[in-house]
Amino acid sequence: MTWQPELDELERRRQLAAKLGGEDKIERQHKGGRLTVRERIDALLDPGTFEEVGALAGVCRYDDDGNMVEQLPANCVMGRGQIAGRPVVVSGDDFTIRGGSADAAIAIKAQYPEEMAKGLRLPIVRLIEGSGGGGSVKTIETKGRSNLPGGFGSPGYHIWSENLATVPVVGLGLGSVAGLGAARLAATHYSIMVKELSAMFVAGPPVVSGVGEDLSKQELGGHGIQTKSGGVDDAVDTEAEAFERTRRFLSYLPNSVYDLPARIESGDDPDRPLGEIANLIPRDKRKVYKMRAIVERLVDTDSFFEMSRMYGRSIITGFARLNGWPVALMASDPYFQAGAWTAAACQKIIRFVDTAQTFHLPVVYLEDCPGFLVGLEAEKAGTIRQGVRAMSAINQSTMPWCTVIVRNAYGVAGAAHRPTHRYSVRHAWVTARWGSLPLEGGIEAAYRADLDEAEDPAAKLEEIKERLQRLQSPFRTAEPFWIEDIIDPARTRRLLCDFADLAAPVRETGPSSFGMRP
Repeated sequence: MTWQPELDELERRRQLAAKLGGEDKIERQHKGGRLTVRERIDALLDPGTFEEVGALAGVCRYDDDGNMVEQLPANCVMGRGQIAGRPVVVSGDDFTIRGGSADAAIAIKAQYPEEMAKGLRLPIVRLIEGSGGGGSVKTIETKGRSNLPGGFGSPGYHIWSENLATVPVVGLGLGSVAGLGAARLAATHYSIMVKELSAMFVAGPPVVSGVGEDLSKQELGGHGIQTKSGGVDDAVDTEAEAFERTRRFLSYLPNSVYDLPARIESGDDPDRPLGEIANLIPRDKRKVYKMRAIVERLVDTDSFFEMSRMYGRSIITGFARLNGWPVALMASDPYFQAGAWTAAACQKIIRFVDTAQTFHLPVVYLEDCPGFLVGLEAEKAGTIRQGVRAMSAINQSTMPWCTVIVRNAYGVAGAAHRPTHRYSVRHAWVTARWGSLPLEGGIEAAYRADLDEAEDPAAKLEEIKERLQRLQSPFRTAEPFWIEDIIDPARTRRLLCDFADLAAPVRETGPSSFGMRP
Protein backbone atom coordinates (compact mmCIF):
# COMPACT_ATOMS: atom_id res chain seq x y z
CA MET A 1 0.00 0.00 0.00
CA THR A 2 1.53 3.31 -1.10
CA TRP A 3 0.54 6.98 -0.98
CA GLN A 4 0.54 7.23 -4.76
CA PRO A 5 -3.20 7.99 -5.04
CA GLU A 6 -2.80 11.02 -2.81
CA LEU A 7 0.31 12.14 -4.69
CA ASP A 8 -1.58 11.79 -7.97
CA GLU A 9 -4.49 13.83 -6.59
CA LEU A 10 -2.08 16.51 -5.41
CA GLU A 11 -0.54 16.74 -8.87
CA ARG A 12 -3.98 16.86 -10.51
CA ARG A 13 -5.07 19.75 -8.31
CA ARG A 14 -1.85 21.64 -8.95
CA GLN A 15 -2.33 21.23 -12.69
CA LEU A 16 -5.89 22.51 -12.42
CA ALA A 17 -4.68 25.55 -10.46
CA ALA A 18 -2.08 26.24 -13.16
CA LYS A 19 -4.88 26.55 -15.74
CA LEU A 20 -6.02 29.75 -13.99
CA GLY A 21 -9.42 30.89 -15.30
CA GLY A 22 -9.31 28.60 -18.32
CA GLU A 23 -7.85 28.69 -21.82
CA ASP A 24 -10.40 31.19 -23.14
CA LYS A 25 -9.66 33.64 -20.33
CA ILE A 26 -5.91 33.24 -20.81
CA GLU A 27 -6.32 33.86 -24.54
CA ARG A 28 -8.28 37.04 -23.83
CA GLN A 29 -5.51 38.18 -21.44
CA HIS A 30 -2.90 37.64 -24.14
CA LYS A 31 -5.00 39.36 -26.82
CA GLY A 32 -5.13 42.39 -24.54
CA GLY A 33 -1.32 42.49 -24.63
CA ARG A 34 -0.99 41.34 -21.01
CA LEU A 35 0.77 38.39 -19.42
CA THR A 36 -0.96 36.03 -17.02
CA VAL A 37 -0.09 36.22 -13.34
CA ARG A 38 2.09 33.11 -13.50
CA GLU A 39 3.94 34.39 -16.55
CA ARG A 40 4.55 37.66 -14.69
CA ILE A 41 5.97 35.92 -11.65
CA ASP A 42 8.29 33.82 -13.83
CA ALA A 43 9.49 36.95 -15.66
CA LEU A 44 10.11 38.89 -12.44
CA LEU A 45 11.94 36.29 -10.37
CA ASP A 46 15.23 34.50 -10.89
CA PRO A 47 14.50 31.32 -12.93
CA GLY A 48 13.40 28.34 -10.88
CA THR A 49 13.21 30.16 -7.54
CA PHE A 50 9.45 30.58 -7.11
CA GLU A 51 8.09 28.61 -4.16
CA GLU A 52 4.33 28.93 -4.32
CA VAL A 53 2.17 29.01 -1.21
CA GLY A 54 -1.53 28.19 -1.24
CA ALA A 55 -1.73 26.79 -4.78
CA LEU A 56 -4.63 24.51 -3.80
CA ALA A 57 -6.78 27.26 -2.27
CA GLY A 58 -10.02 27.89 -4.12
CA VAL A 59 -13.60 26.74 -4.51
CA CYS A 60 -14.15 23.10 -5.47
CA ARG A 61 -17.23 21.13 -6.56
CA TYR A 62 -17.61 17.45 -5.62
CA ASP A 63 -19.78 14.65 -7.00
CA ASP A 64 -22.02 12.46 -4.90
CA ASP A 65 -19.13 10.11 -4.17
CA GLY A 66 -16.98 12.93 -2.76
CA ASN A 67 -14.68 13.20 -5.74
CA MET A 68 -13.55 16.66 -6.76
CA VAL A 69 -14.81 17.34 -10.28
CA GLU A 70 -14.22 21.08 -10.67
CA GLN A 71 -11.82 23.60 -9.16
CA LEU A 72 -11.91 27.39 -9.28
CA PRO A 73 -8.58 28.63 -7.91
CA ALA A 74 -8.41 31.68 -5.69
CA ASN A 75 -7.53 34.70 -7.81
CA CYS A 76 -4.31 35.40 -5.91
CA VAL A 77 -1.05 33.60 -6.74
CA MET A 78 1.65 34.18 -4.16
CA GLY A 79 4.78 32.84 -2.54
CA ARG A 80 8.46 33.60 -2.28
CA GLY A 81 11.36 33.63 -4.71
CA GLN A 82 14.56 35.48 -5.48
CA ILE A 83 15.56 38.62 -7.36
CA ALA A 84 19.28 38.86 -8.12
CA GLY A 85 19.82 36.14 -5.53
CA ARG A 86 17.94 38.00 -2.79
CA PRO A 87 14.76 36.51 -1.28
CA VAL A 88 11.49 38.38 -1.85
CA VAL A 89 7.78 37.80 -1.39
CA VAL A 90 5.55 38.17 -4.45
CA SER A 91 1.77 38.44 -4.66
CA GLY A 92 -0.10 38.50 -7.98
CA ASP A 93 -3.73 39.09 -8.92
CA ASP A 94 -5.23 36.64 -11.40
CA PHE A 95 -7.41 38.71 -13.71
CA THR A 96 -8.56 35.61 -15.59
CA ILE A 97 -10.75 34.72 -12.60
CA ARG A 98 -13.56 37.25 -12.12
CA GLY A 99 -11.28 40.16 -12.95
CA GLY A 100 -9.43 39.78 -9.68
CA SER A 101 -12.48 40.80 -7.63
CA ALA A 102 -13.67 39.49 -4.28
CA ASP A 103 -16.05 37.04 -5.94
CA ALA A 104 -13.15 34.62 -6.39
CA ALA A 105 -10.91 35.85 -3.60
CA ILE A 106 -9.99 34.15 -0.35
CA ALA A 107 -9.24 37.04 1.97
CA ILE A 108 -6.82 35.19 4.19
CA LYS A 109 -4.76 34.12 1.16
CA ALA A 110 -4.54 37.68 -0.17
CA GLN A 111 -3.34 38.91 3.23
CA TYR A 112 -0.92 36.03 3.78
CA PRO A 113 1.94 37.40 1.62
CA GLU A 114 1.80 40.69 3.54
CA GLU A 115 2.19 38.77 6.79
CA MET A 116 4.93 36.66 5.22
CA ALA A 117 6.90 39.74 4.17
CA LYS A 118 6.62 41.25 7.63
CA GLY A 119 7.38 38.00 9.47
CA LEU A 120 10.39 37.09 7.32
CA ARG A 121 11.50 40.73 6.96
CA LEU A 122 11.57 40.49 3.18
CA PRO A 123 10.63 42.91 0.39
CA ILE A 124 7.20 42.37 -1.16
CA VAL A 125 6.25 42.92 -4.80
CA ARG A 126 2.55 43.25 -5.61
CA LEU A 127 1.47 42.46 -9.18
CA ILE A 128 -1.90 44.20 -9.30
CA GLU A 129 -4.66 43.97 -11.87
CA GLY A 130 -8.38 44.58 -11.46
CA SER A 131 -9.78 45.49 -8.06
CA GLY A 132 -7.01 43.59 -6.33
CA GLY A 133 -9.40 41.40 -4.38
CA GLY A 134 -11.88 44.20 -3.83
CA GLY A 135 -15.60 43.88 -4.31
CA SER A 136 -17.97 44.51 -7.17
CA VAL A 137 -21.69 45.13 -7.22
CA LYS A 138 -22.15 41.48 -8.17
CA THR A 139 -20.41 40.47 -4.93
CA ILE A 140 -23.65 41.18 -3.02
CA GLU A 141 -25.37 38.39 -4.93
CA THR A 142 -22.50 35.92 -5.06
CA LYS A 143 -21.80 36.29 -1.33
CA GLY A 144 -25.42 36.61 -0.31
CA ARG A 145 -24.79 39.73 1.73
CA SER A 146 -23.24 43.17 1.61
CA ASN A 147 -19.87 43.74 3.23
CA LEU A 148 -19.37 46.51 5.76
CA PRO A 149 -16.13 48.34 4.81
CA GLY A 150 -13.71 48.20 7.70
CA GLY A 151 -15.62 45.44 9.45
CA PHE A 152 -14.33 42.05 10.57
CA GLY A 153 -12.96 40.10 7.64
CA SER A 154 -12.00 43.28 5.77
CA PRO A 155 -8.52 43.49 4.21
CA GLY A 156 -5.77 44.03 6.76
CA TYR A 157 -5.12 47.69 6.02
CA HIS A 158 -3.00 47.91 9.15
CA ILE A 159 -0.44 45.49 7.70
CA TRP A 160 0.15 47.85 4.78
CA SER A 161 1.26 50.59 7.16
CA GLU A 162 3.35 48.16 9.17
CA ASN A 163 5.08 46.88 6.05
CA LEU A 164 5.77 50.39 4.77
CA ALA A 165 7.68 50.99 8.00
CA THR A 166 9.49 47.64 7.85
CA VAL A 167 10.22 46.24 4.37
CA PRO A 168 10.49 47.59 0.79
CA VAL A 169 7.09 47.49 -0.91
CA VAL A 170 6.74 47.68 -4.70
CA GLY A 171 3.48 47.82 -6.63
CA LEU A 172 3.05 47.16 -10.36
CA GLY A 173 -0.23 48.24 -11.97
CA LEU A 174 -0.51 45.80 -14.89
CA GLY A 175 -3.98 46.53 -16.19
CA SER A 176 -7.01 48.48 -15.04
CA VAL A 177 -6.62 48.94 -11.29
CA ALA A 178 -9.53 50.21 -9.21
CA GLY A 179 -10.79 50.45 -5.64
CA LEU A 180 -8.83 48.19 -3.30
CA GLY A 181 -6.33 47.48 -6.07
CA ALA A 182 -5.64 51.21 -6.47
CA ALA A 183 -5.13 51.53 -2.72
CA ARG A 184 -2.66 48.62 -2.76
CA LEU A 185 -0.77 50.24 -5.65
CA ALA A 186 -0.55 53.59 -3.86
CA ALA A 187 0.47 52.06 -0.51
CA THR A 188 4.01 51.38 -1.71
CA HIS A 189 7.48 52.84 -1.69
CA TYR A 190 7.61 52.55 -5.47
CA SER A 191 4.81 52.09 -7.99
CA ILE A 192 4.81 51.52 -11.75
CA MET A 193 2.22 51.48 -14.52
CA VAL A 194 2.52 50.13 -18.06
CA LYS A 195 1.60 52.79 -20.60
CA GLU A 196 -1.52 52.14 -22.68
CA LEU A 197 -2.18 48.86 -20.81
CA SER A 198 -2.62 50.26 -17.30
CA ALA A 199 -5.02 52.68 -15.69
CA MET A 200 -5.65 53.43 -12.04
CA PHE A 201 -8.68 55.03 -10.42
CA VAL A 202 -10.75 54.97 -7.27
CA ALA A 203 -13.69 53.98 -9.49
CA GLY A 204 -13.69 53.23 -13.21
CA PRO A 205 -15.52 54.91 -16.10
CA PRO A 206 -18.86 53.06 -15.64
CA VAL A 207 -19.12 54.36 -12.06
CA VAL A 208 -17.81 57.83 -12.88
CA SER A 209 -20.37 58.18 -15.67
CA GLY A 210 -22.95 58.26 -12.89
CA VAL A 211 -21.61 61.65 -11.78
CA GLY A 212 -21.75 63.03 -15.31
CA GLU A 213 -18.18 62.41 -16.49
CA ASP A 214 -17.94 60.40 -19.70
CA LEU A 215 -14.27 59.38 -19.86
CA SER A 216 -12.21 56.51 -21.20
CA LYS A 217 -9.93 54.54 -18.90
CA GLN A 218 -6.86 56.43 -20.09
CA GLU A 219 -8.59 59.81 -19.82
CA LEU A 220 -9.67 59.04 -16.26
CA GLY A 221 -6.63 57.30 -14.85
CA GLY A 222 -3.98 56.63 -17.46
CA HIS A 223 -0.29 57.13 -16.90
CA GLY A 224 -0.50 60.72 -18.15
CA ILE A 225 -2.84 61.48 -15.26
CA GLN A 226 -1.35 59.39 -12.48
CA THR A 227 2.36 60.16 -12.96
CA LYS A 228 1.66 63.90 -13.00
CA SER A 229 -0.65 63.78 -10.00
CA GLY A 230 1.74 61.68 -7.93
CA GLY A 231 -0.69 58.75 -7.85
CA VAL A 232 2.08 56.47 -9.14
CA ASP A 233 5.82 56.97 -9.45
CA ASP A 234 6.66 55.77 -12.94
CA ALA A 235 5.27 54.50 -16.23
CA VAL A 236 7.06 52.24 -18.71
CA ASP A 237 6.26 50.86 -22.14
CA THR A 238 6.19 47.13 -21.38
CA GLU A 239 5.70 44.69 -18.54
CA ALA A 240 9.31 43.55 -19.04
CA GLU A 241 10.49 47.09 -18.34
CA ALA A 242 8.33 47.20 -15.21
CA PHE A 243 10.01 44.04 -13.92
CA GLU A 244 13.46 45.47 -14.69
CA ARG A 245 12.65 48.74 -12.88
CA THR A 246 11.49 46.69 -9.89
CA ARG A 247 14.76 44.79 -9.78
CA ARG A 248 16.77 48.02 -9.98
CA PHE A 249 14.73 49.74 -7.27
CA LEU A 250 15.20 46.88 -4.83
CA SER A 251 18.97 46.81 -5.47
CA TYR A 252 19.35 50.11 -3.57
CA LEU A 253 17.46 48.97 -0.47
CA PRO A 254 18.03 46.45 2.32
CA ASN A 255 15.72 43.49 2.87
CA SER A 256 14.20 45.30 5.84
CA VAL A 257 14.84 48.09 8.30
CA TYR A 258 16.84 45.62 10.36
CA ASP A 259 19.56 45.56 7.67
CA LEU A 260 21.68 48.18 5.96
CA PRO A 261 21.71 48.78 2.18
CA ALA A 262 24.50 46.81 0.55
CA ARG A 263 27.52 48.28 -1.16
CA ILE A 264 28.22 47.16 -4.73
CA GLU A 265 31.71 47.50 -6.16
CA SER A 266 31.30 50.13 -8.87
CA GLY A 267 34.80 50.31 -10.32
CA ASP A 268 34.26 54.05 -10.75
CA ASP A 269 37.17 56.12 -9.46
CA PRO A 270 36.11 58.70 -6.81
CA ASP A 271 38.72 61.00 -8.37
CA ARG A 272 37.35 60.61 -11.88
CA PRO A 273 37.80 63.99 -13.66
CA LEU A 274 34.60 66.01 -13.94
CA GLY A 275 35.79 68.37 -16.63
CA GLU A 276 34.82 72.01 -16.39
CA ILE A 277 31.67 71.18 -14.47
CA ALA A 278 31.38 74.70 -13.04
CA ASN A 279 30.79 76.03 -16.55
CA LEU A 280 27.51 74.11 -16.71
CA ILE A 281 26.10 76.86 -14.45
CA PRO A 282 25.38 80.06 -16.44
CA ARG A 283 26.56 83.36 -14.96
CA ASP A 284 23.21 84.84 -15.92
CA LYS A 285 20.89 83.67 -13.12
CA ARG A 286 17.91 83.96 -15.46
CA LYS A 287 19.26 81.13 -17.61
CA VAL A 288 18.50 77.50 -16.85
CA TYR A 289 20.79 74.49 -17.06
CA LYS A 290 20.45 70.71 -16.96
CA MET A 291 20.79 69.53 -13.36
CA ARG A 292 20.58 65.87 -14.41
CA ALA A 293 23.81 66.32 -16.39
CA ILE A 294 25.48 67.39 -13.15
CA VAL A 295 23.97 64.46 -11.23
CA GLU A 296 25.21 61.96 -13.80
CA ARG A 297 28.75 63.36 -13.61
CA LEU A 298 28.86 63.21 -9.82
CA VAL A 299 27.47 59.75 -9.05
CA ASP A 300 28.88 56.35 -10.01
CA THR A 301 28.48 55.74 -13.73
CA ASP A 302 24.93 54.73 -14.75
CA SER A 303 23.85 54.42 -11.12
CA PHE A 304 21.21 57.17 -10.94
CA PHE A 305 17.69 55.72 -10.61
CA GLU A 306 15.14 58.52 -10.82
CA MET A 307 11.66 58.26 -9.35
CA SER A 308 8.48 60.33 -9.86
CA ARG A 309 10.00 62.38 -12.67
CA MET A 310 6.67 63.79 -13.87
CA TYR A 311 5.43 64.88 -10.43
CA GLY A 312 6.62 67.91 -8.44
CA ARG A 313 9.04 68.60 -11.26
CA SER A 314 11.03 71.41 -9.63
CA ILE A 315 12.69 68.73 -7.50
CA ILE A 316 14.48 65.62 -8.77
CA THR A 317 14.49 62.52 -6.56
CA GLY A 318 16.09 59.13 -6.95
CA PHE A 319 18.71 56.68 -5.74
CA ALA A 320 22.35 56.58 -6.78
CA ARG A 321 25.67 55.10 -5.73
CA LEU A 322 28.78 56.89 -4.55
CA ASN A 323 31.90 54.72 -4.41
CA GLY A 324 29.47 51.79 -4.48
CA TRP A 325 27.34 52.95 -1.54
CA PRO A 326 23.62 53.53 -2.22
CA VAL A 327 22.36 57.02 -1.32
CA ALA A 328 19.10 58.93 -1.62
CA LEU A 329 19.65 61.92 -3.91
CA MET A 330 17.55 65.08 -4.27
CA ALA A 331 18.36 67.89 -6.69
CA SER A 332 16.66 71.09 -7.76
CA ASP A 333 15.55 71.38 -11.38
CA PRO A 334 15.72 75.00 -12.59
CA TYR A 335 13.81 74.04 -15.76
CA PHE A 336 10.59 73.99 -13.70
CA GLN A 337 9.51 77.01 -11.64
CA ALA A 338 13.24 77.91 -11.52
CA GLY A 339 13.63 75.19 -8.88
CA ALA A 340 11.13 76.79 -6.50
CA TRP A 341 9.32 74.52 -4.08
CA THR A 342 5.72 73.96 -5.13
CA ALA A 343 3.10 72.19 -3.02
CA ALA A 344 3.60 69.05 -5.13
CA ALA A 345 7.40 69.26 -4.84
CA CYS A 346 7.07 69.49 -1.05
CA GLN A 347 4.85 66.40 -0.94
CA LYS A 348 7.37 64.60 -3.13
CA ILE A 349 10.20 65.59 -0.76
CA ILE A 350 8.29 64.36 2.30
CA ARG A 351 7.69 60.91 0.83
CA PHE A 352 11.25 60.61 -0.45
CA VAL A 353 12.91 61.68 2.80
CA ASP A 354 10.62 59.30 4.70
CA THR A 355 11.80 56.45 2.45
CA ALA A 356 15.46 57.34 3.02
CA GLN A 357 14.87 57.53 6.76
CA THR A 358 13.03 54.21 6.83
CA PHE A 359 15.78 52.29 5.05
CA HIS A 360 18.87 54.05 6.48
CA LEU A 361 19.99 55.74 3.25
CA PRO A 362 22.29 58.77 3.53
CA VAL A 363 20.85 61.82 1.78
CA VAL A 364 22.60 64.04 -0.77
CA TYR A 365 20.88 67.28 -1.80
CA LEU A 366 22.09 69.39 -4.73
CA GLU A 367 20.34 72.69 -4.07
CA ASP A 368 19.32 75.48 -6.41
CA CYS A 369 16.19 76.81 -4.72
CA PRO A 370 14.98 80.42 -5.06
CA GLY A 371 12.35 79.79 -2.37
CA PHE A 372 8.72 78.75 -2.38
CA LEU A 373 6.68 79.29 -5.51
CA VAL A 374 4.70 82.53 -5.13
CA GLY A 375 1.42 83.74 -6.58
CA LEU A 376 -2.27 82.98 -6.39
CA GLU A 377 -2.05 79.37 -7.56
CA ALA A 378 0.67 78.65 -4.99
CA GLU A 379 -1.55 80.08 -2.25
CA LYS A 380 -4.54 78.05 -3.43
CA ALA A 381 -2.42 74.90 -3.25
CA GLY A 382 -1.45 75.58 0.38
CA THR A 383 2.22 75.68 -0.52
CA ILE A 384 3.40 77.04 2.82
CA ARG A 385 1.64 74.27 4.76
CA GLN A 386 3.20 71.61 2.52
CA GLY A 387 6.49 73.46 2.80
CA VAL A 388 6.68 73.34 6.57
CA ARG A 389 5.70 69.66 6.43
CA ALA A 390 8.69 69.08 4.13
CA MET A 391 10.91 71.03 6.53
CA SER A 392 9.63 68.88 9.40
CA ALA A 393 10.40 65.68 7.46
CA ILE A 394 13.96 66.87 6.85
CA ASN A 395 14.48 67.86 10.47
CA GLN A 396 12.92 64.63 11.77
CA SER A 397 15.38 62.58 9.74
CA THR A 398 18.40 61.09 11.45
CA MET A 399 20.34 59.81 8.45
CA PRO A 400 23.71 61.32 7.47
CA TRP A 401 23.05 64.33 5.25
CA CYS A 402 25.21 66.17 2.73
CA THR A 403 24.16 69.36 0.95
CA VAL A 404 25.86 70.98 -2.02
CA ILE A 405 24.57 74.50 -2.74
CA VAL A 406 24.93 74.69 -6.50
CA ARG A 407 23.37 78.10 -7.19
CA ASN A 408 20.43 79.59 -5.25
CA ALA A 409 19.43 79.22 -1.60
CA TYR A 410 16.82 81.85 -0.75
CA GLY A 411 14.06 82.25 1.78
CA VAL A 412 12.41 79.65 3.98
CA ALA A 413 12.51 76.91 1.33
CA GLY A 414 16.15 77.70 0.61
CA ALA A 415 16.91 77.32 4.31
CA ALA A 416 15.37 73.83 4.35
CA HIS A 417 18.40 72.25 2.75
CA ARG A 418 19.57 70.20 5.76
CA PRO A 419 18.55 69.10 9.26
CA THR A 420 19.40 72.10 11.43
CA HIS A 421 19.44 70.36 14.83
CA ARG A 422 22.40 68.07 14.18
CA TYR A 423 25.65 67.71 12.32
CA SER A 424 25.48 67.55 8.54
CA VAL A 425 27.99 68.06 5.75
CA ARG A 426 27.55 71.21 3.68
CA HIS A 427 29.50 72.54 0.70
CA ALA A 428 28.86 75.52 -1.56
CA TRP A 429 30.05 75.92 -5.11
CA VAL A 430 31.65 79.19 -6.17
CA THR A 431 28.55 79.61 -8.35
CA ALA A 432 26.27 79.85 -5.31
CA ARG A 433 24.32 82.83 -3.96
CA TRP A 434 21.93 83.07 -1.04
CA GLY A 435 19.90 85.40 1.12
CA SER A 436 16.48 86.14 2.55
CA LEU A 437 15.17 86.71 -0.97
CA PRO A 438 16.67 87.15 -4.45
CA LEU A 439 17.83 90.65 -5.36
CA GLU A 440 15.69 90.59 -8.47
CA GLY A 441 12.35 92.14 -7.66
CA GLY A 442 13.28 93.14 -4.12
CA ILE A 443 15.57 96.12 -4.70
CA GLU A 444 12.84 98.45 -5.96
CA ALA A 445 10.79 97.85 -2.83
CA ALA A 446 13.68 98.08 -0.35
CA TYR A 447 15.25 101.17 -1.92
CA ARG A 448 12.12 102.96 -3.16
CA ALA A 449 12.99 106.23 -1.37
CA ASP A 450 16.52 106.29 -2.79
CA LEU A 451 15.25 105.60 -6.31
CA ASP A 452 12.56 108.29 -6.05
CA GLU A 453 15.13 110.91 -4.98
CA ALA A 454 17.69 110.00 -7.67
CA GLU A 455 18.10 112.21 -10.73
CA ASP A 456 18.53 109.06 -12.83
CA PRO A 457 16.56 106.23 -11.17
CA ALA A 458 17.72 103.62 -13.69
CA ALA A 459 21.39 104.43 -13.09
CA LYS A 460 20.80 104.45 -9.35
CA LEU A 461 19.16 101.03 -9.55
CA GLU A 462 22.18 99.60 -11.38
CA GLU A 463 24.52 101.14 -8.81
CA ILE A 464 22.59 99.53 -5.96
CA LYS A 465 22.49 96.17 -7.76
CA GLU A 466 26.25 96.17 -8.31
CA ARG A 467 26.92 97.07 -4.69
CA LEU A 468 24.62 94.38 -3.32
CA GLN A 469 25.95 91.73 -5.68
CA ARG A 470 29.46 92.33 -4.35
CA LEU A 471 28.18 92.01 -0.79
CA GLN A 472 26.34 88.83 -1.74
CA SER A 473 29.56 87.02 -2.62
CA PRO A 474 29.69 83.59 -0.94
CA PHE A 475 33.24 84.37 0.21
CA ARG A 476 31.88 87.01 2.60
CA THR A 477 29.55 84.42 4.15
CA ALA A 478 32.49 82.10 4.72
CA GLU A 479 34.37 84.72 6.76
CA PRO A 480 32.14 84.40 9.89
CA PHE A 481 31.83 80.61 9.24
CA TRP A 482 28.18 80.84 8.21
CA ILE A 483 29.02 78.38 5.45
CA GLU A 484 31.39 75.53 6.24
CA ASP A 485 33.23 75.35 2.95
CA ILE A 486 33.24 76.82 -0.54
CA ILE A 487 34.66 74.39 -3.05
CA ASP A 488 35.83 74.09 -6.60
CA PRO A 489 33.00 72.12 -8.25
CA ALA A 490 35.62 69.81 -9.77
CA ARG A 491 36.22 68.37 -6.26
CA THR A 492 32.58 67.48 -5.65
CA ARG A 493 32.62 63.80 -6.61
CA ARG A 494 35.57 63.07 -4.35
CA LEU A 495 33.88 64.87 -1.42
CA LEU A 496 30.58 63.06 -1.99
CA CYS A 497 32.33 59.69 -2.11
CA ASP A 498 34.13 60.57 1.12
CA PHE A 499 30.75 61.41 2.64
CA ALA A 500 29.31 58.05 1.60
CA ASP A 501 32.34 56.20 3.00
CA LEU A 502 32.13 58.07 6.32
CA ALA A 503 28.35 57.68 6.58
CA ALA A 504 28.45 53.89 6.18
CA PRO A 505 29.61 52.93 9.70
CA VAL A 506 27.57 55.51 11.65
CA ARG A 507 24.12 54.26 10.60
CA GLU A 508 22.03 52.10 12.89
CA THR A 509 19.47 49.48 11.92
CA GLY A 510 15.93 49.10 13.21
CA PRO A 511 12.61 50.89 12.83
CA SER A 512 12.46 54.66 12.57
CA SER A 513 10.87 56.67 15.38
CA PHE A 514 8.00 57.35 12.96
CA GLY A 515 6.45 55.12 10.32
CA MET A 516 6.65 55.63 6.59
CA ARG A 517 3.67 57.49 5.11
CA PRO A 518 2.63 56.57 1.54
